[in-house]
Amino acid sequence: MNIIIVGAGEIGTHIALSLAAESHVIVVIEADDDVADALDSRIDARVIAADGTSIAALVDAGVGDCDLFLTLTSDNNSNLVSASIAKRLGAKKTICRVHPGLQRETLFLDYGEHFGIDYLFSSERLAAVELGKYVRNPTSDMVEEIARGFVEIQQFTLPAGSPLCGRPLTEIQFPPRVRVGVINRGSEMIVPRADDHLLAGDLLTLFGEPTRLHDFLPRFRQHSEKEDELNIVIFGGGEYGFSLAQSLKSVDCRVRIFEEDENRCEALSDLLTNVTIIHADATSLAEMKEEQIGMADFFIATTQVDEDNVMSCLQAHSLGTKYCLPLIHRADYADAMTSYGEKMGILAAVSPREATRKDLARFITSDRFHLLRRLEGVELLETAVNEDSAIIGKKVRDIPWPKDCVLVALLGSSRGQVPAADDVIGLEDTLYALVKPGAKRDFLKLVAP
Repeated sequence: MNIIIVGAGEIGTHIALSLAAESHVIVVIEADDDVADALDSRIDARVIAADGTSIAALVDAGVGDCDLFLTLTSDNNSNLVSASIAKRLGAKKTICRVHPGLQRETLFLDYGEHFGIDYLFSSERLAAVELGKYVRNPTSDMVEEIARGFVEIQQFTLPAGSPLCGRPLTEIQFPPRVRVGVINRGSEMIVPRADDHLLAGDLLTLFGEPTRLHDFLPRFRQHSEKEDELNIVIFGGGEYGFSLAQSLKSVDCRVRIFEEDENRCEALSDLLTNVTIIHADATSLAEMKEEQIGMADFFIATTQVDEDNVMSCLQAHSLGTKYCLPLIHRADYADAMTSYGEKMGILAAVSPREATRKDLARFITSDRFHLLRRLEGVELLETAVNEDSAIIGKKVRDIPWPKDCVLVALLGSSRGQVPAADDVIGLEDTLYALVKPGAKRDFLKLVAP
């Protein structure tokens, strides 16, 4: 693909290096001469030292032949203007990074539609979603957020003492739009029907709206008593910590935020209800002991300093905190911490750069589909309904889906959801499906011929 990236900061550089390694044709536009020179010495791509909102610079970069235009600076205005101009100059797909505060305002104004931009995202919100899924599901075998976080897929093994063992699916009262997509039983992979029974040891793949799925999962465990309220501590009240606290509103939890800056504490107190704001330094062992951090279920460090995030998590673990999650801005450090952190009491490490790369990966393909994840015996696919598809305008119930295919999510222009029988498929809707390899061709032929 021909890809133009505006901005060579942390996010832009990570994305540019990743894409250049995949043999895409990359052009990077960076306003700072020194930053541009530094990247030019590291990357096999063309680097232009210029303002990304300049029409001359965009034309010089080849915007008219651009398959994907990514504007990734830290400035909202520059990104919106640059992406909007690029779209008018012929870029096929435009992606714009925005501040999470602006993304929250899309409830009142669709900035994408207003500026003619295909997709807006916030790296802070993506990282918060990634952290949040560990909070909701710390013991699951696998958790995957799809459809911009509106739908969650989760795998876990049904314990022998579960009250649902031996029961057919028809007898289980699932919440609206929560379903079992796949049952792995030994070497057998089952796309379940209503009369199929659940057995102890089954590896279940469930999907649904995250809050409903989280509330429903305790029914599969050995007892159905209501779980205790989670005790969560967030270190850092910047945009990452703030976005995380907002995303946890639907979880039954008590949230405390440690923030050193007094003015930021006051601002957070005004913005967040039912969250305790503590003006303190969570890198101080004395402060952590005083606030009884060891009693917390989760300690999540979200500051801009990787070393502080890791060390504070190690201290929290030593005090008795059950699960620790550091935000790691360097993606390579995050991978190492996730691989080896369990020995140090760290559940997982999340990288905003990697969360962004993962989210944008679905746009970076010339194939008719994007493979999100391989599971045991099945693949999680994402594909957009194109203009030649025969399913446009049809209800989900009336479409002849392949036998070994389960439709798990439907993403329209603004919202994603688990599809119901009466939902209607529209042009350019994005579909997510669990598909056996043998059914992939038939599924793609139906959706994106």
